[in-house]
Amino acid sequence: MKLLVVGASYRTAPVAVLEQLAVAPAETTRTLDQLVAQPYVTEAVLVSTCNRVEVYATVSGFHGGLGDICAVLAERAGCPPAALANHLYVHFDAAAVEHVFRVAAGLDSLVVGEAQILGQLRDAYHWASGADSTGRLLHELMQQALRVGKRAHAETGIDRAGQSVVTAALDLAAGHLDEGLTGRPALVVGAGAMGALSVATLSRLGAGPLAVTNRGADRAARLAESYGAEAVPMTELAAALSTVDIVVAATAATEPVLTRDVVARTLADRDPARGPLVLLDLAVPRDVERGVAELPGVEVIDIDRMADVLADGPAAADAAAVGRIVAAEVEGFLTWLRGADVAPTVAALRGRAEDVVGVELRRLAQRRPDLTDGQRAEVARTVHRVVQRLLHQPTVRVRQLAAEPGGDQYAALLRELFDLQVPQAATTVGAVPDVVDADTDPYVGTGSAPTDPVPPGTQSDPHLGGER
Repeated sequence: MKLLVVGASYRTAPVAVLEQLAVAPAETTRTLDQLVAQPYVTEAVLVSTCNRVEVYATVSGFHGGLGDICAVLAERAGCPPAALANHLYVHFDAAAVEHVFRVAAGLDSLVVGEAQILGQLRDAYHWASGADSTGRLLHELMQQALRVGKRAHAETGIDRAGQSVVTAALDLAAGHLDEGLTGRPALVVGAGAMGALSVATLSRLGAGPLAVTNRGADRAARLAESYGAEAVPMTELAAALSTVDIVVAATAATEPVLTRDVVARTLADRDPARGPLVLLDLAVPRDVERGVAELPGVEVIDIDRMADVLADGPAAADAAAVGRIVAAEVEGFLTWLRGADVAPTVAALRGRAEDVVGVELRRLAQRRPDLTDGQRAEVARTVHRVVQRLLHQPTVRVRQLAAEPGGDQYAALLRELFDLQVPQAATTVGAVPDVVDADTDPYVGTGSAPTDPVPPGTQSDPHLGGER
């Protein structure tokens, strides 16, 4: 089995393409079912945030697996696979492991070092586990990726500035408002993970008064109460817009929530002396209709614009240290996988030897019925010791060699020499442990050519998210 990553992110695709590829939570299980139903795909994890849509998969062949995954993504996007080709990146085997670990460590994020991606990876992993689309390889990969992300944050200062997509967007917004965010009335549209983080960040930065609106009124009310904000019914969105200077839109809606008509009516009732109405669109698909940016008196900051401005984050100086951690962890994971791959072959070889010994001992019992039970037992022990001694050094050595690059060739050679039939490893695992604890972990809330292959919440706020 081979590991394959196929995806698109803010680095390779504009928001318009990410909108087409985005998978809502309600559609995640169905999409995972589609992936593992493909001929070459045996395991799959789907990551869909405001900055990326990625499929981590175990496949039986590189080209077949790539074709299967691209077909599913193209169906989601409503376009032929060729139309996505320029926006997708592909990583295989060792390069795939490195990519997943870099994502977990925050090195591939729009805001370098943001920690919320760990929570999103954990959620993606649990979604896949619940959909029964993970097996042994992706189980180990995701567990190790979460550990790598935690290690990167614990051992370096990559998240020293405490930035997230929300804080970065609000920094940009402050530049359009005289005297910054302090005392500026703000509205958050959406009460999910990103919306909650937005309310918390706006409160910490001194913006206010704050208002929250959401399609689910109860959730908006709970979030508003936590931060002393006002819960506004979604039906009064237009009226609420006219009273604020900053709007953070972060819903899971499939259609724009802030349309051109709604915002235009708001501007007609708004005092121009207050400065521009700053709209932060942190959603994929977009919450702010494209034509809104053309209206006078409006500043729209979306993922595309942030990607242009935030080429280097404040934690860039620590990226090299995290890169070294990732490199070491990748090598350790690959070494583990190579060793794990040879284990079934070694077990099959020992099993073959036991079968041969058993046949010969039965034959001896038929030819020498005069042997006593004690004599037969002694012969059996002697033969078993001889076989174990003969196999000990070769099996130890093949495990050592298998841990080196290209070591899978030794296991293949053993299977060929002894005509061993190695059963395929089980594709499911038991209950998935919570490697990242949502109650105690403070961090939760291009292409490579084919090569042959690996693991050895926020504190009290359940709303905090990240890339979303």
